[in-house]
Amino acid sequence: MCGIVGAISSEDVIPILLEGLKRLEYRGYDSAGVATLNCDTGDIQRLRTKGKVKELESELIKHPMQGRIGIAHTRWATHGIPSEGNAHPLISGANIAVVHNGIIENHHELKTELLEKGYIFASDTDTEVVAHLVYDYHKQHDFLAAVKLAIKRLEGAFALVIINREAPDRLIAVRKGSPLVVGLGKNSHFIASDTLALLPVTDRFIFLEEGDVADVSQEKVDVYDLSSALVKRKIHTSGLDKNSVSRGNYRHFMLKEIFEQTIAAAHTLDGRIDHQHVLDNLFDGPSLHALKKIQHVQIAACGTSYHAGLVGRYWMESLAGISCQTEIASEIRYRKAVVSPNSLFIVLSQSGETADTLAALRQAKELGYAATLAICNVPESSLTREADITILTRAGAEIGVASTKAFTTQLIALLLLTMVLGAERKFMGTSVASNILYQLRALPSQIERTLTLNTAISELAARFVGKQHALFLGRGVHYPIALEGALKLKELSYIHAEAYPAGELKHGPLALVDHQMPVIAVAPSNTLLEKVKSNLQEVSARGGELIVFGDASSYFQEFADLTFIPVQANDDVISPIIYTIPLQLLAYHVAVLKGTDVDQPRNLAKSVTVE
Repeated sequence: MCGIVGAISSEDVIPILLEGLKRLEYRGYDSAGVATLNCDTGDIQRLRTKGKVKELESELIKHPMQGRIGIAHTRWATHGIPSEGNAHPLISGANIAVVHNGIIENHHELKTELLEKGYIFASDTDTEVVAHLVYDYHKQHDFLAAVKLAIKRLEGAFALVIINREAPDRLIAVRKGSPLVVGLGKNSHFIASDTLALLPVTDRFIFLEEGDVADVSQEKVDVYDLSSALVKRKIHTSGLDKNSVSRGNYRHFMLKEIFEQTIAAAHTLDGRIDHQHVLDNLFDGPSLHALKKIQHVQIAACGTSYHAGLVGRYWMESLAGISCQTEIASEIRYRKAVVSPNSLFIVLSQSGETADTLAALRQAKELGYAATLAICNVPESSLTREADITILTRAGAEIGVASTKAFTTQLIALLLLTMVLGAERKFMGTSVASNILYQLRALPSQIERTLTLNTAISELAARFVGKQHALFLGRGVHYPIALEGALKLKELSYIHAEAYPAGELKHGPLALVDHQMPVIAVAPSNTLLEKVKSNLQEVSARGGELIVFGDASSYFQEFADLTFIPVQANDDVISPIIYTIPLQLLAYHVAVLKGTDVDQPRNLAKSVTVE
């Protein structure tokens, strides 16, 4: 959601800014812009376009810009429609230019005040008040002091980078509730909302903490904390490959990431299990000591990660014998929660910057939970830095907005954590643990085998192109997998899709079923299979178009009109991981046939850093 890049260097920064924006395109956006201080005149020069970065790049060819200090932005519209006039950077007078991620919640009051002072607003955004506020304070204060005074007036979550015509040798960056990193170079420094944007120019980063203000010049970076004290922040060296944002030979990032699940699963497991145990190095932080006394688990997450948390609930209770609740992060943070004694609070996020999940974590740390644990894909994220304990999923960079390998590796991490809790509580027997570990060691090869369904599913996808609706069904631990399958289809193809526990059909959804309604069932051969078959008979009797993902077609011979897709999962415990993959492929191929933007679905963002 929105992307920021800033740079100060002894050379022209336009190529750096453009490349950074391209590397942030996966976040989702509707317009782009860039501003620099002209090397010859010192004036702020700005160019903005509605649409993709390639549009901005084309305009820069027609209207060349250069500068040794600059800021750039991809905007995801919140206040004001997508347009050139609402695109960032936004300017006050001829002196101040700002880019902004997040939302200024009190912008109406500030705008009224600034209008009374004679300021003219050229956009419908909340961001423009920031530019005018800094300009106003800069009349009587130096640049840094003006920024500090301005941000004291702002309510909400934001990341800001500001340039000033009267201070041509520095950038000022602010982080409050929205991620921002400083990249360190030689005679040059950089700012971005994501390390991926800066990997071509540096692998050394300072991750700004909540409330930090960074005063950045070519020679140094000064960081001030919430109290305005000058502080030293740790320098991190990123292990990410600068080629992480390459599609390789794949048509889309999403397809590449679906097929990367074999290696991603292997990385998540690597060095963390042996034939008998889950090893202590699964965790970062004071893990086992904190986990010994846990009697209850509360999981909070958003979107796809929430579905992983729902699977985790089934595993926690059935395999570890520990009570568990899973809730959407944006709901739990506004509910009067009762915290059970010795409770573990778990948050899941691919990016580690999801605003509602971070807020839920921060609230949990004040509510008396025994410990907090983050399952995350980004080691340097806010979530991993703020949780007591961390499990890194090691999925690698995920660029497609619709999460795939991040989801399956979250499931693996949750299963490993469940095994640890089950062992600590002496609930999980040795034979059960050994079998699960055996299945986990075989998981990468099972994923590889499941991916061979790609051709069959691409052919099946043609039947969805003219559909407006679809229904997904599952029972038990596979109901969350049905939820995830429905989410993927609606995200990518814009087909309205819903998921229900199969037993809920007769309580309402059955009214929707007719010959135009594809009904997709996740139906492995487990103790609930006969129940699922009974539910599917209700669909068949009403002319619904049945598509079943299962491991034994012989169980469905009595159905006259049913499409069966064989999915081989050797064990019921890990089958949710396996059954996820063909549903990902189905959503992908339907979207390709419908001609939608697979990697950047409309209205969606990869990292949701606003509430």
